[in-house]
Amino acid sequence: MAGKPTVPKNKKKWSKGKVQDKANNAVYFNAETLAKLEKEVPAYKLITPSVLVDRLRINGSLARSALRELAARGSIRLVSAHNSQLIYTRATAPVTAEA
Repeated sequence: MAGKPTVPKNKKKWSKGKVQDKANNAVYFNAETLAKLEKEVPAYKLITPSVLVDRLRINGSLARSALRELAARGSIRLVSAHNSQLIYTRATAPVTAEA
C-alpha cells in the first residue's frame, strides 16, 4: 500500500530581501556644498570620509580629495591613516612632546 504524497497547503513565499534606497550623492562640489565644507568641517571633532559622505551628501572619492585639500591648508590634522580609512581631527595648537 503506497502512501499518498502530501502536498503543502500553501506554497512557501520566498522573501525578496530588504531593498536599500540608492544614495543620490553629489559627484562634484557646488557653491553651497563647498561653503559648508570650508565652514563646518574644520570644527568637527572626528573627520573621516564616511562622515563627509553622510553629512554633505557627496561621494567617497570627492570626500577623500576634500580631506586632502583641507589637510594641506592646515585646517584639519591627520590622526591615523590605515589602509583606506583616514581619520582626521580639527587643527589645534601643535602638540609638543615632553622628554
